[in-house]
Amino acid sequence: MFKKIAIVLLVVIALILGLAFTKPDTFAVQRVATITAPPEKILPLISDFHNWPAWSPREKRDPAMQRTFSGAPNGKGAVYHWTGDADVGRGRMEITDYAAPASVTIKLEFIEPVAMASMTQFVLTPQGEQTTITWNM
Repeated sequence: MFKKIAIVLLVVIALILGLAFTKPDTFAVQRVATITAPPEKILPLISDFHNWPAWSPREKRDPAMQRTFSGAPNGKGAVYHWTGDADVGRGRMEITDYAAPASVTIKLEFIEPVAMASMTQFVLTPQGEQTTITWNM
């Protein structure tokens, strides 16, 4: 009986591992919002990490989060480190490309609770008196 249970468990584990190996190791996320303002007014909110607490939902998760800034004050080369509670974790962002007023590219690194790195990009597209912001990760 024990032998049959062990064989069934091994088969189930092998199936789960087999399915896991067929899944891609990449992902893509995209969000789009439209704001009634020109790109020149919106871009400083994205390209200067000092402005992120005013609008980023992640910033509001832990009001006691510790923030450190280094590198350029804004735009390409600006660096932002954060350390927060278990919900926010610890990580780093660096602006790697800045094309005013059209886009900002950021290297995003989560260090804790799960290590992960990805590139994100904000693309600002003017449409009359409004700007469509597309966030890609």
